[in-house]
Amino acid sequence: MKNFPRHAMLFIALFGSLSGVALAANKQHVKQVAEYNNAVDATELAQLSALSVLVLNQQDGQPLYQKNIDMETPIASISKLMTAMVVLDAHLDMSETLEITQADVDKLRHTSSRLAVGTQLSRSELMHLALIASENRAASALSRNYPGGYVKFIAAMNRKALQLGMQHTVFEDATGLSSNNQSTAADLAKMVQAAVRYPVIHEITTTGNYEITRTAAVMVGRKHHKKIRNIERRVAFHNTNQLVRDQDWDIGLSKTGFINEAGHCLVMQAKIAQKPVIIVLLDAYGRYGRINDAKRIKTWLEQQPVNKVALRMDKAMLN
Repeated sequence: MKNFPRHAMLFIALFGSLSGVALAANKQHVKQVAEYNNAVDATELAQLSALSVLVLNQQDGQPLYQKNIDMETPIASISKLMTAMVVLDAHLDMSETLEITQADVDKLRHTSSRLAVGTQLSRSELMHLALIASENRAASALSRNYPGGYVKFIAAMNRKALQLGMQHTVFEDATGLSSNNQSTAADLAKMVQAAVRYPVIHEITTTGNYEITRTAAVMVGRKHHKKIRNIERRVAFHNTNQLVRDQDWDIGLSKTGFINEAGHCLVMQAKIAQKPVIIVLLDAYGRYGRINDAKRIKTWLEQQPVNKVALRMDKAMLN
């Protein structure tokens, strides 16, 4: 360094000093970004009511948020997504007319239905009702009219689960009324990932409202001259997830579920902040818990991208 120009040495010293200041400022910025993100986590995600939560980046499969994702729990009507996939995998005639019979009546929980015994609908209509309105009799009829019958259908559901890598999932019925239909948030994310690839399931589960024509036998005429006449009536069904009717959401798949043992459940595939994500909410508290949880997650994700990218960029600059 003896022959090194003095002005050059001064420049190096000054540059080093400035670099140190920039580095310190950069570290402070990284700290502030991290603190901000933690604050967002605390205010939004700390309020989630669901006991099991998974928010997955669909592009790379990385979890963005998770809580008790390996907890095995009843999944109620979330089961109907698997029911739909098994029906579609069999390549059955979707226009074939099927009949609701006494075998489809819920004798386990005695839930009500707007599909009377004797109602005849196409396989396609029954799938719409099973996925949109979570109609249990519709799902039951789909499973009964599978090649080999109900027993073969349940076997196909469990076989499909294993094919998808759902190692902690078991199905006992096609409706989800049985509390023995159990899974985990991690497994259900795999099921959603598979189900959203079916255009029919995407189309049906994102439909807000659906109507069928139902033939009803009514008594008409005067007191001593009455006779039975069949009258066609339009019956409207609404999607059990109100978010599919919300223009602020871009949803690619949706299914709700509820029985007492499962609590209120919701699985979705949606695009939030220009990124596709999978959301699994199991055992949320109260009737609106799952909806409020989904809204909080959306708010959190919309606040994340710029800050997370900035944090990654800052960390790269420090290395």
